[in-house]
Amino acid sequence: MHALSKQELHNLGMNIVGKKLQEMGYEFVAINSELKKHPQFVLYKKGEPTIFVLVKVTANIQSPKEYDVLWMETFKNHAVKQNAKVWFAGVGIANAESIDLPVFKDQPYYVAFDDFIEVI
Repeated sequence: MHALSKQELHNLGMNIVGKKLQEMGYEFVAINSELKKHPQFVLYKKGEPTIFVLVKVTANIQSPKEYDVLWMETFKNHAVKQNAKVWFAGVGIANAESIDLPVFKDQPYYVAFDDFIEVI
């Protein structure tokens, strides 16, 4: 069995978030799936400001919405200069049999992702 790498887990989370954004009617101006590169999505919808979406994938399915507040302040400043909104998507992904095990390719897993946090 192949345990997913951090990048593979991140890509899985990106797919989950991207699908939800498409269902919400957003167009993707830019997508960046590289780890630690932000934002992951730059969105466009006619009549709305640009939205930067930051995606963080974690094994913590209890509280995936937690983020580094200091780091977010820096990013918020960047977004304000761009006249953009910032949304945070915390995605928890864990092995379906045991949260102590890694997520394996082609094996069941839990996803904890409800909605976006509108930061600004």
